[in-house]
Amino acid sequence: MSANLVIIGTQWGDEGKGKIVDFLARDCAMVVRFQGGNNAGHTVVLGDQTYKLHLIPSGILYADKMCVLGNGMVIDPAVLLDEIKDLKSKGHFLRNLHISERAHVIMPYHKYFDELEEEMKGADKIGTTMRGIGPCYSDKVARMGIRMSELLNANIFMKRLQQIVPFKQKILNAFGKKRELVIAEIAAAYGQHAEQLRHYVCDTTTLLNRFVGEGKKILFEGAQGTLLGIDHGTYPFVTGSETTAGNASCGSGVAPCHIGKVVGVVKAYSTRVGSGYFVSELNNALGEQLRKQGHEYGTTTGRPRRCGWLDIVALKYAVMVNGLSELAVTKLDVLRNIDPLQICVGYTYRDKAVDHLPADMEMLQEIQPVYQNFPGWHEDISNCRAFAELPLTCQSYIQTMEKLLGLPVRIISVGAERNQTIVRA
Repeated sequence: MSANLVIIGTQWGDEGKGKIVDFLARDCAMVVRFQGGNNAGHTVVLGDQTYKLHLIPSGILYADKMCVLGNGMVIDPAVLLDEIKDLKSKGHFLRNLHISERAHVIMPYHKYFDELEEEMKGADKIGTTMRGIGPCYSDKVARMGIRMSELLNANIFMKRLQQIVPFKQKILNAFGKKRELVIAEIAAAYGQHAEQLRHYVCDTTTLLNRFVGEGKKILFEGAQGTLLGIDHGTYPFVTGSETTAGNASCGSGVAPCHIGKVVGVVKAYSTRVGSGYFVSELNNALGEQLRKQGHEYGTTTGRPRRCGWLDIVALKYAVMVNGLSELAVTKLDVLRNIDPLQICVGYTYRDKAVDHLPADMEMLQEIQPVYQNFPGWHEDISNCRAFAELPLTCQSYIQTMEKLLGLPVRIISVGAERNQTIVRA
């Protein structure tokens, strides 16, 4: 089996993938993001320095790791340049950063359409980050997108703007939106972005496959989480790309046969940002306690996250569609002083048991959780570095997860820093 691995969020994102990717990247030659845009927020803590990464892979903090923004991503050039500038100011020179020439570019009108679409949905709005991610992916599918390769070619870029912008302007005008799209202004601003990014852009598909051929280990980093995927998430309250492990191949250009292990990142409880179904949500003081203890506010938007108990039914679905090999559990330390703990082990719908995550929207709205109680712990576990050092009730919580999901928990995070990690054989 290939040594290459995929890191996937198993819930609604915000599982702590940034820390796990950073931790596992030490043993890899390359880290590649294969989907999403700057709607993602991966936080990595090193000593007294906190990094909030939105586009650049979490492996960038290692000087000897190649980092790639894959073809499956959508990239806002201004945001990327700000992120590069911030990393350089902290001593990271990004000599090993590469951007796929096939990745799509987020344009100003994508953000306008993001706002318009949310406004039109009214009470049924998705709760997007308003970063233009969905509209950019829509244009990609509609063959109205602009790729990095076209951004770098001034003649082709202008031709594409002349084709696309009048169409976008007519739509904005039709909805009474006073947003004037001036081609010359867009071309000038994005022309400057292109010159600053030019030396990072290349044929990353060939680069990745060269690493595969040389037997160098690659880590594929997912953004958001399984339940936010456009195909397998809680549609329509999802992101604009597919977030499951299968998209690691499509979003990078590396064939599925070259991907070995798939690691699922699971927060020790559940959170969600924005609208959508959340069966185990806690709309009470306990939910607020989880939010405060876990500092559950969006890395990208700062919005408070909705909090709830661990949902085994939804996690079993994530295990299935991703083909997970093992689990990494994060934020276990947050559950301190909550006793008893509960885990959602099943669903009921109109008093009948449901053993799967349904696609039917009406059914999802009526589903009720079935809980089991588990004893909590009051000890501070942030200094534990071996599983045996954890309180017995804490060990039991992890072992229950393993039993219910049928997978081993190999990594346990007991704090935000890289070294606050337990690795099990």
